[in-house]
Amino acid sequence: MQGVRNLLVTGGAGFIGSNFVQFVLETTDCSVTVLDKLTYAGNKASLAGLDPNRCRLVVGDIADADAVHPLVGEADAVVHYAAESHNDNSLHDPKPFIDTNILGTYTLLEAVRKYGKRYHHISTDEVYGDLELDDPERFTEATPYNPSSPYSSTKAASDLLVRAWVRSFGVQATISNCSNNYGPYQHVEKFIPRQITNVLDGIRPKLYGAGANVRDWIHANDHSDAVWTILQKGTIGETYLIGADGEKSNKEVVELILSLMGQPSDAYDQVVDRVGHDLRYAIDSSKLRTELAWSPRYSDFEHGISETIRWYEENEPWWRPQKAAAEQRYVELGQ
Repeated sequence: MQGVRNLLVTGGAGFIGSNFVQFVLETTDCSVTVLDKLTYAGNKASLAGLDPNRCRLVVGDIADADAVHPLVGEADAVVHYAAESHNDNSLHDPKPFIDTNILGTYTLLEAVRKYGKRYHHISTDEVYGDLELDDPERFTEATPYNPSSPYSSTKAASDLLVRAWVRSFGVQATISNCSNNYGPYQHVEKFIPRQITNVLDGIRPKLYGAGANVRDWIHANDHSDAVWTILQKGTIGETYLIGADGEKSNKEVVELILSLMGQPSDAYDQVVDRVGHDLRYAIDSSKLRTELAWSPRYSDFEHGISETIRWYEENEPWWRPQKAAAEQRYVELGQ
């Protein structure tokens, strides 16, 4: 899509959204409006230092039509990152996931339908369920949906809403389903930053079960680049899977973090496995690479993790306020 000058980014104060906002400001001449509810996962500090003439933050709820419609009306395109996204939290209380991921997406779709705006929907590979650890297959755009948690179920529902609005109402939308992201500005409740900040605090990292579960990791900068590519060149109504061939077991990731931080690679504790813990995610991003000529830049996972560790070491004022509450939450969950 050419001629995007004003971009509305929902959830742009969150982890992946803020990385995308920074990517857009650094690599294009677009202006960005961020709409973010600033729940615990949203952080104004993730947007600190950005040009105020090109980036503004509006605090609001994507399920609030009165807040959403004026912002959509003045934008050229909408990129929808806002979501409740923590699996453990969805098992404890699914209601916020219904409100944000389903009702919020519906509200945005009605707004872009009304104003005739381009819309890109950010989703997850978790909508496809999981694969066996010894299965050579990977998820493709044709893989049937098989979500296994309230979180992934609500994301699957939001994807289906987008597809229906494209077909039923002609909404100009695309969808991307991405593998697990890592990088700067990720909340310390998440797997990689939790382990890094635990080591920095002299606490042994925690590993679910045997740590055999596999995730397909991608650096947030690569995700941002892929989303921008889809926004510019993607075919309306199409879904694109975003991945960087980064399959690693949770055990491998923890051991790599410990080694890079100068600790024995076995200096972690195993905790009871999560209920319904998906075994393996794996993305086949051939369509994105072939049709839109995209490729990841962070192909060396160890290098990407090393940079991420350095970011958390150098930015303690950003993550420190979150840490105690996040760990207390894990204590309550017995993890």
